[in-house]
Amino acid sequence: MSITGTLIVQIIVFLILVGFTMKFVWPPIAKALDDRAQKIADGLAAADKAKSELSAANKRVEAELGQARNESAQRLADAERRAQAIIEEAKARATEEGNKIIAAAKAEADQQAVKAREALREQVAVLAVKGAEQILRKEVNAGVHAELLSRLQTEL
Repeated sequence: MSITGTLIVQIIVFLILVGFTMKFVWPPIAKALDDRAQKIADGLAAADKAKSELSAANKRVEAELGQARNESAQRLADAERRAQAIIEEAKARATEEGNKIIAAAKAEADQQAVKAREALREQVAVLAVKGAEQILRKEVNAGVHAELLSRLQTEL
């Protein structure tokens, strides 16, 4: 065979090989590449979607946290108001109870003062009777009477 014949046969074999490759080998490779590109595109789209969902979830979480903070602050304020009301009520009760105790103590002090006055009156009456008795037993003498009266004064 001559070089030209060999070259022509090689060109024909090469063209058959190219045709075979384009018909049977290239489509599955192209399909595999397209499928892979589609999977990558789908994965990127899913990543973008997940990223946006994460962002939305973070926003919802922040909103819920803000709401929870507001609710806890409101509950704390309500608890403080209740505590103040309870303290005020306790103060009012304590003041009322203190006023009752003071009134009872004043009443008791007044009763004791009345009893002391009565006892003092009785003692003064007894002393006056004793003084009159002593004056009447002795003779009427101004010096003696003055002495009895001064003793009576010291006893009172």
